[in-house]
Amino acid sequence: MADPITVFDRDILKLRRDRAATKAQDYNFLFAETAERLADRLDDTTRTFPLAVDLGCHSGELGQIIGTRGGIETLYQSDISRGYAKAAQASNGKGTLVADEEFLPFAEGSLDLILSNLSLHWVNDLPGMLLQARRALKPDGLFLACLLGGETLKDLREALMTAEAEEEGGVSPRVSPFVDVKDAGALLQRSGFALPVVDADDIYIDYPDALKLMRDLSGMGESNLIAKRSKKFTKRSTLARAAAIYHERHARTDGRIHAKFQVIYLTAWAPDESQPKPLRRGSGQVSLVDFLGDDAKKQ
Repeated sequence: MADPITVFDRDILKLRRDRAATKAQDYNFLFAETAERLADRLDDTTRTFPLAVDLGCHSGELGQIIGTRGGIETLYQSDISRGYAKAAQASNGKGTLVADEEFLPFAEGSLDLILSNLSLHWVNDLPGMLLQARRALKPDGLFLACLLGGETLKDLREALMTAEAEEEGGVSPRVSPFVDVKDAGALLQRSGFALPVVDADDIYIDYPDALKLMRDLSGMGESNLIAKRSKKFTKRSTLARAAAIYHERHARTDGRIHAKFQVIYLTAWAPDESQPKPLRRGSGQVSLVDFLGDDAKKQ
């Protein structure tokens, strides 16, 4: 029996990422796209962040794209996979280390910026990880990350579940308990961050069929990691049936399908006295009646 907090099998995650590292350039298109979007968000800040860490760096897409943006002088890249850490260093020459996002090896108040690009959705104890990240940041340090949300690949998961029930007489756990936008903001506040902002993008990628989509997910190291999943190999007939169901339900007139990836972006700051604070309740000096007149009295 898995421990209640062990939702994802991170030993398998490490093995899959090691395997994905050997062919990263063939499958890193989504990581590269979200890295660009994270870098754009960093450009929106006026602060500089000399010392930064990229948690779950894959093959170094974010480090390659971000360069010295945000005033970064030193960027350390870390990944649970030794293969990915080596690939990241080879891709951009920045320092790397092998580290588990669930057990951050950084001293309290040591970092100006923590980045993470599409890795935190596989963390079992996300609140605990966010608490560690907040403690590792200097006062007024920035946490900027993106992760997959619960609407990701919903159509594919439904097709797989239907096909498995038809072909194998039962359904194994496939629906990952990913965070949603509302809960993400609450988690940041619970972890002690200030000024949290959460937003989401939907990224659609075209495919000729669902089989190509599933091959890409495997190549990315992003296949099902639920600890209580079936340990048997999925039958070819099940995969073929899932692809057929996906096509029946969602194919466009040209016969192609699209896959939806919901990407949730987290922006938050380690607390500092210099940050703006909400006014004390009842401290307002101007009445809404002055602006709205009689309409305000009627509310």
